[in-house]
Amino acid sequence: MLMTLPLFSTRSVSFVAKIALTGYMAFIILPTAYPSGGYENLVSIYDTFNLKFILLLVGEGLIGIIIGFYISILFGAFSTAGQFFSFQMGLSAAEAYDSFSQVENPLMGQFLNLIAMMLFLQVQGFQQVFLRGLVNSFQTMNAYSLVVVENHKEFLELLLGGLSKLFFDAMMISLPLTGTFFLVAIAMGLLTKAAPQMNLLSEGIPLTMLLGFLLLSLLLPYMCDLFMNLFDRAFYTFENFLAGFGTVS
Repeated sequence: MLMTLPLFSTRSVSFVAKIALTGYMAFIILPTAYPSGGYENLVSIYDTFNLKFILLLVGEGLIGIIIGFYISILFGAFSTAGQFFSFQMGLSAAEAYDSFSQVENPLMGQFLNLIAMMLFLQVQGFQQVFLRGLVNSFQTMNAYSLVVVENHKEFLELLLGGLSKLFFDAMMISLPLTGTFFLVAIAMGLLTKAAPQMNLLSEGIPLTMLLGFLLLSLLLPYMCDLFMNLFDRAFYTFENFLAGFGTVS
């Protein structure tokens, strides 16, 4: 999970720190995870380190990847929202390496991603992932539940629904800016057509950049509230997903 979770999966976090955090979390979760999980019917203490035990370990690793990937999808919405209106602002060519998403990302995408990460730390998002998501995953599901046919529908709905909500959330975040830039482009086109001597094309990029920064300064408080609502919805959706595996043993 730490290898796929945002912020912890970056190269700036040392591998020793990841191992130390993993051991610390295992020490905390072990008393609550051992009596539950349904593994007593699958493997016992007398037949460990066989093929079944290795496959269960691989399955637990896949559960951690699923948790980290779901949180990465959530942060991908903020990065995609910045890409939507970077082109209208004239900043689409200003791309740099984003340490959070670990890909080339426009500056506005990195800015929204950084704001989202700060809000995620403020609302104690990682504590909820570790203490609520990780602990509940040990208490309600196991690696065997991933291959049960009845659970394939819930699993696909979580991933595919998360990907579809990614683009919808990105569109909702960037809609005020993209709509305003669309109206500005129409107005500049009409003025250029009516008075070609004004040469608005040379002044269009600085005008849209100034307007974009002004709109960001005005809309940033409302965008922060939207980010926090998206975090709450994502945690609620993932908890319902884990609760659906409560009967699997």
